[in-house]
Amino acid sequence: MDDPRTLLRRMFDAAIAAAQPARCVSPHLPDPKSVRGRLIVIGAGKASAEMALAVEQAWPGRSLHGLVVTRYGYGAPCKQIEIAEAAHPVPDAAGLAAAQRMLELVTGLVADDLVLCLISGGGSALLPLPLPGLTLDDKQQLNRELLRSGATINEMNCVRRHLSAIKGGRLAAACHPARVLTLALSDVPGDDPINIASGPTAADPTTCADALALVRRYGIDVPARVIDVLTSGRGESVKPGDARLARAEVKLIATPYTSLEAAAEVARAAGVTPLILGDSIEGEARDVGKVLAGIARAAALHGQPLRPPCVLLSGGETTVTIRGQGRGGRNVEFLLSLALGLDGLPHTWALAGDTDGVDGAEEVAGAIAAPDTLARAWALGVRPADSLANNDGHGFFEALGDQVITGPTRTNVNDFRAILIAAPAS
Repeated sequence: MDDPRTLLRRMFDAAIAAAQPARCVSPHLPDPKSVRGRLIVIGAGKASAEMALAVEQAWPGRSLHGLVVTRYGYGAPCKQIEIAEAAHPVPDAAGLAAAQRMLELVTGLVADDLVLCLISGGGSALLPLPLPGLTLDDKQQLNRELLRSGATINEMNCVRRHLSAIKGGRLAAACHPARVLTLALSDVPGDDPINIASGPTAADPTTCADALALVRRYGIDVPARVIDVLTSGRGESVKPGDARLARAEVKLIATPYTSLEAAAEVARAAGVTPLILGDSIEGEARDVGKVLAGIARAAALHGQPLRPPCVLLSGGETTVTIRGQGRGGRNVEFLLSLALGLDGLPHTWALAGDTDGVDGAEEVAGAIAAPDTLARAWALGVRPADSLANNDGHGFFEALGDQVITGPTRTNVNDFRAILIAAPAS
């Protein structure tokens, strides 16, 4: 078997590569001959600029125009499609301006036109156009509160859809009567299009009442005008069966599971048996860490659910309820909790990272834990349990030199977790 750290990183890199737009966009593009009118390209998300570049490269000589918005630093050298950059995870004025221009771009289309919409994770923050009566400040405050609340990503997106002038199917409705083809990279548990970037081109079965219940359940502090939008029903999104979405189609071109399968292939080639535990695991990051530590212990000590050498793979999106003043990150919070649960278990290593290269607000994808992680921390005077209590996973793994830094990956299929259990030396 390869060096455990090297093998874990190879699996992570394979997961990211499987979701690269250069690989997965072109097979899903329509036949150019089928487009009788104009072709307009729009989109939003951390992968949207790279997706737009893939479109340009797949259709050389084709007249294209459009606009996509991505995170600062995630642009691509497109020649025909305009690339705007904006803030994530808390939106800014650049994202607001891009969303307004995007709606203007699709106004006045006809039935022969085709709108190609490129959507990936991060699009919710990058398209922060509020409903009339709400402001960008309201959306910024809401995003901060949602990120701190412990709500799941699907719950967050339910609230966002009902306060937006572009999400929850509204962007596709604005394109009517043109045909709308959305190519989406899923970063959400369950891969439901309505939750990828809060579903700007997907019909939304949830309601303002659902969103209001979530605001109250999590005690989210929002201005009174936000509550008014939800209680009055003014924030109702576009529902299934709406005639304006009759020609709107969504195709999933990459998902968390396909990336986990790519990592599993790397493991098999190295003589390690993979087990994919699931691609939509949710819950508090520290709790998931405890549970997976228990499964890893069973594999290491009892050969169940499989014998070493093996790797336990999983994806999804955990949550962190912020209680401390640390530097956060759901993947490093999971990993620190896992390390505490493993308590120096021999022959066991783990990597947890976000496939977009950014865990929380840090420009760090994640980290690696090893059998000696806790011992090295104590030797440095760093108390692991205190770091976890302070939500300081990034500070903890930075002190050990065990961070995983990829730079912008220009894709996003959610979190990646791998726990590698090696066979004891004979």
